[in-house]
Amino acid sequence: MSAIEQCRSAALGGHVERCEDCGHSRIAYNSCRNRHCPKCQGAAATDWLAAREADLLPVSYFHVVFTLPAEIAPIAYQNKAVVYDLLFRTAAETLLTIAADPKHLGARIGATAVLHSWGSAMIHHPHVHMIVPGGGISLDGTRWVRCKPGFLLPVRVLSRLFRRLFLAALADAHTAGRLAFFGEIEALRRHEAFAAHLGPLKRKDWFVYAKPPFAGPEPVLAYLARYTHRVAIANSRLIAFDEGGVAFRYKDYRRHGQARYRTMTLSADEFIRRFLLHVLPKGFHRIRHYGLLASAGCKANIVRARELIAVRSPEVAPPAAQDAADPDAAADHRPSCPCCGGRMIIVEVFGRGGTPRGPPAAAAGGI
Repeated sequence: MSAIEQCRSAALGGHVERCEDCGHSRIAYNSCRNRHCPKCQGAAATDWLAAREADLLPVSYFHVVFTLPAEIAPIAYQNKAVVYDLLFRTAAETLLTIAADPKHLGARIGATAVLHSWGSAMIHHPHVHMIVPGGGISLDGTRWVRCKPGFLLPVRVLSRLFRRLFLAALADAHTAGRLAFFGEIEALRRHEAFAAHLGPLKRKDWFVYAKPPFAGPEPVLAYLARYTHRVAIANSRLIAFDEGGVAFRYKDYRRHGQARYRTMTLSADEFIRRFLLHVLPKGFHRIRHYGLLASAGCKANIVRARELIAVRSPEVAPPAAQDAADPDAAADHRPSCPCCGGRMIIVEVFGRGGTPRGPPAAAAGGI
């Protein structure tokens, strides 16, 4: 919260930029670069998506969602690193196992998985989004196996295997003493109470959803941008903040049509509490790749898949020429000059809590 509060303020220092063409100057304060900050993820998302563009295959893509039941959510909140990791691993194992089964697809597939722990109203709702190519490499490696039109894998089969794998892994984690319990769920420390809590979940239907496929690979990157680098809420959904609280837009999925688009107002402390529900443990990776897209063999697998689909690998454009005086030009996300659209260059840097030597307007007049 301190990082977000200080983001792009004098507390973090900054620099003075000046337009090369018209001389217009402005102060730009440093960003916190915290991965939970809604103001700092735009550039990170752009860079990440650009790096993924070369991995797209010329096939349909599916969006698959694995969701933990509400009974698991309190355990997940108090054991984020352990339970979220189990969610990732068991969801991926479920998808890869069913896809490899000759009764279904009979192929090795890949997936990019993104963890979300929130619903539209920022309540705690752990689930994993997966973007999956519509097919895979046959088990003998000799051909590309396409899925049926508009159909990837049976969600009922996925749901049952996911339920079994996750509950077994969670029980093993409890037996190994890797889980902690506090407050209202403290009684679950006892093995008998924990087993009784999980018992009904073995008979409950777990939510696994596969959305209709994208129309080719082109829309995939734009869609991924909505899921990869965002936490809890985007600034665009905020409406107002005053003595009455924080107002924001959300979707009520129990309603249909335009009625599902609603507005909610929360007190400031409740809004902050809900946001903090979704802060991840330090070092925890919330974007992961599995199967053909796993980092170890991803490039080779993509090349092989393209060969089997009989499509040439895309030619990678040479890197843009860089100004020797500005080695970071290729990764420059600074907005252009608001007056003439020219390139802004840094003419002064000041440290945390500092101020520029002179007002930007004075610097713009020349020396």
